[in-house]
Amino acid sequence: MVKKVEFTFDSRDGMTKIHAVRWVPEGKVVCILQVVHGMAEYIERYEALAQYLGEKGILVTGDDHLGHGKSVGEDGTYGYFCEQDPATVVVRDVHRLKKMTQEEYPGVPYVILGHSMGSFITRNYLFKYGTGIQGAIICGTGSQPQALVKVCKLMMAVQGFFLGSKHTAKLMDKLAFGNYNQKIPGAITSFDWLCTDEAVVDAYRKDKLCGFTFTVNGFKTLFTLIDRLNQEENLMMMPEELPVHFIAGDMDPVGNYGEGVKKAFEDFKKVGMERISFKLYPGDRHELLNEKDKFKVYEDIYPWIMERVKEYQL
Repeated sequence: MVKKVEFTFDSRDGMTKIHAVRWVPEGKVVCILQVVHGMAEYIERYEALAQYLGEKGILVTGDDHLGHGKSVGEDGTYGYFCEQDPATVVVRDVHRLKKMTQEEYPGVPYVILGHSMGSFITRNYLFKYGTGIQGAIICGTGSQPQALVKVCKLMMAVQGFFLGSKHTAKLMDKLAFGNYNQKIPGAITSFDWLCTDEAVVDAYRKDKLCGFTFTVNGFKTLFTLIDRLNQEENLMMMPEELPVHFIAGDMDPVGNYGEGVKKAFEDFKKVGMERISFKLYPGDRHELLNEKDKFKVYEDIYPWIMERVKEYQL
């Protein structure tokens, strides 16, 4: 039996109550996995993974980022983070939840998993707070050339100046995601690139908390997170001995069908990360943790986490 507990905590933006969830296993907690969710979704979509790991004694926790899920108040705007340095605030919110969880469960090994935009947040987390965890799983990540990221940031700065930071950035959304279905023959919906499981795509499309278009502020935050990952001096601040495992579908356009994942992996290797690995899953698309073979992915994640537990106990 895995118990689901919902709670809130204060965001580092100084204004917002962040919604969070903790899936607590019966008996002894052997490890904690904090999940950092992706763009235009929310933490409760990771229920299946949390239940699977919870049955094995792993507590899973995570929050809805600013501008996402139940962290958006009545007058809030989906896809809008905050005005002051949102790319730093969202990472600090992840860290605040981590510290709160550790206070409740002291001495328990801690692993972070970030998916999609959450993978960019997590990779930023590693060079700020990586010394405080036992491992990280980077899921559905990618890489973008620095010049392109700079151009995108400039576009958002111009739009923000004329239209405001809460303007819905439909043009940027089309430029960013418009060709993601190009390798899917007979694609039925604009979100088919997410997953091969039609039921998952259908549920995503019908869920009002999913698939919304980011504001200018949201895209600026995303591009800032990616831009910081293109700066080698930041990557060099990661603890070299930290185990990091990259996973992705080889038909995931966010990771450029594996090439962007390999680029991120090589960037880690280049700065001296000693314990990195990656695995591509044939035929799987972006939402690897919701794919038809998701339990195969879970069965790979579980022993990797337990290796971190063994090392922590030595």
